[in-house]
Amino acid sequence: MQNIETVRNDLLARIAKSDTPRELFKVPELKQLMTAITSLPVEERGAYGKSINELKQALEVAIVAREAELDNATVESIDVTAPWDINGSSLQLFPTENGTQHPLTTELENVIDIFTRMGFEAIESRQIDDDEHMFASLNFHENHPARDGYDTFRTEEGFIPPAHTSTMQNRILKVGKAKLEAGEQIAAISYGRVFRNEDLDPTHEHTFYQCEGVFVSETATLGQMLGTLRSFFETYYGQKLKIKTQPAYFPFVEPGLEFAIEKPAALGGKSGEWLEMLGCGMIHPNVLKAAGIDPVKYRGFAWGGGIERLVMLKYSIEDMRHFKSGKLAFLRKFV
Repeated sequence: MQNIETVRNDLLARIAKSDTPRELFKVPELKQLMTAITSLPVEERGAYGKSINELKQALEVAIVAREAELDNATVESIDVTAPWDINGSSLQLFPTENGTQHPLTTELENVIDIFTRMGFEAIESRQIDDDEHMFASLNFHENHPARDGYDTFRTEEGFIPPAHTSTMQNRILKVGKAKLEAGEQIAAISYGRVFRNEDLDPTHEHTFYQCEGVFVSETATLGQMLGTLRSFFETYYGQKLKIKTQPAYFPFVEPGLEFAIEKPAALGGKSGEWLEMLGCGMIHPNVLKAAGIDPVKYRGFAWGGGIERLVMLKYSIEDMRHFKSGKLAFLRKFV
């Protein structure tokens, strides 16, 4: 029995390192143990045979595990980003066939870069959230239609794929409260994908990108907000722009405004042709209170808009659905 245990430990150790583990079933030591049963007294053969069978089972399990390990190690690793030719015989560089960054990703990085150079911290939004951050902390009434399933997706567990990056606003304000108390200001943007129960058409998608901005200080004004937005759009489009606003209602701002620019002539616009770009306004006192910020001492402004709309205007794209169509003819325009 002691010999069986010695051989067992030795073979298990060898199997763990072997490239041909099944061959170890043929080693002399194992054969000697199997034939030794004939030399034992009859009354000992039963226990001995049982131990031999247990040894063989343990070795089989170890061998199967080692073979699986070797199979996984020999699977060829494929670099899906590597350039290739149609015959697969050699690597050839085809600039239009190599993977490139999606135009939305490129333009979103451009938007983030502009705002961070203006002094705003950039924070990526969530892709799943709760009712508190999506609605309650943003001053949405309990019976607001946006809470209905007709407008907003919900999971079976009650979580929400955010319909706006404003879902990050309460978190930004709570974290920034310490800055306000230290005499500083809150200046941040949140960006990411949002999801809405929309019918698809040239100007609507159920999944798109959005960017929101939040600014809070003791002296924030609408004038600062309009100056910030105008500076952003002029930088993004690379030219001077005329702007205008008109009253609008959003639960989380008061007053609320729609911000529009006169379509630049360089982009095919005509005088008096206005384009609504985003919603904005002064942060509602209830939103500040929800974050533990005194709305008497502090005030702020916020805005939010879609990235696709920016890009469509910049490149004269007529259909929002092109971005997710996977059409190479469209994507090659941005290579």
